[in-house]
Amino acid sequence: MPLISESFYQRPKWLFSGHLETIYPALFRQVALQEPERERITTEDDDFLDLDWYKKGNSRLVVLSHGLEGNSTRPYMLGMAREFLQKGFDVLSWNYRGCSEELNQKVIFYHSGATYDLDAVVRHAAKNYSELFLIGFSLGGNLSLKFLGEKKLSVQKIKKAVAISVPLDLAGSCEKISSGQNIIYSKRFLNTLKEKVIRKSLAFPGELPVGLLRKIKTLRDFDDYFTGPLHGFSDAAEYYRVNSSLQFLEHIEVPTLILNAQNDPFLSESCFPVKLARSLRNIHFEFPKHGGHVGFTGPSHQKSFYSELRAVEFITRDL
Repeated sequence: MPLISESFYQRPKWLFSGHLETIYPALFRQVALQEPERERITTEDDDFLDLDWYKKGNSRLVVLSHGLEGNSTRPYMLGMAREFLQKGFDVLSWNYRGCSEELNQKVIFYHSGATYDLDAVVRHAAKNYSELFLIGFSLGGNLSLKFLGEKKLSVQKIKKAVAISVPLDLAGSCEKISSGQNIIYSKRFLNTLKEKVIRKSLAFPGELPVGLLRKIKTLRDFDDYFTGPLHGFSDAAEYYRVNSSLQFLEHIEVPTLILNAQNDPFLSESCFPVKLARSLRNIHFEFPKHGGHVGFTGPSHQKSFYSELRAVEFITRDL
């Protein structure tokens, strides 16, 4: 599809930078939503995933995938769930391994390309719905796009997808988030990731190289020493190369929207593939000037964010 040349998003004037657009909704947004129904499913390797269901008896289901070190209770997840519930969809927000208040039962964690877990969630959910739709935020966007491009059998019921603030190129984005004034974000992620490693090492004595934690200064370091090797990759470079969703876009067969803000402090230039955007049949690219990372705050009088309205508009068109 042609690149969407003009986005209708306009940020509030008081959010005058990509950093403010990123930080404000993450810290201060509150979303009122019904309590979900929590379900725990068992994975094929005898681990578990916690799923939050918002059910109203609809035949269509939206599956939400969160970002790095996020979970199903993040404001952006709740806001998107509320928007689709109001439009006649059921919603499933799932938590990656170790992201739902309890450490998972295997030495591995989650990662940007762990589509086997998304596949398990989709297969489980598809039993009771005629149509499914995927929405992923940041890491969850990369995960969703890679999953669609791999063409697993469980994709068959998926009709459309939306990826928001997605690091299409993992290596480039990791370098971007760890540079200059952006390092505040990577340090925040590193603190929680290191804490998980320490907690996990107590459950699996001798299986994690906790002594290497002192060497870790960047997210790439963490992926070099932990994410990569723990999940079968030799290092961060191989992990990024194998799992970056950019290489899977041409294989996606369902209509898909990618919404990336040009002032997103997490995304490298390679996450805005303008030339590729003009050649892909099923992918709609929208690159507004503003929005920050998983931001897209609406006007002060409007509870819904632009990303939520845009996702609803894209998914419900022609249904």
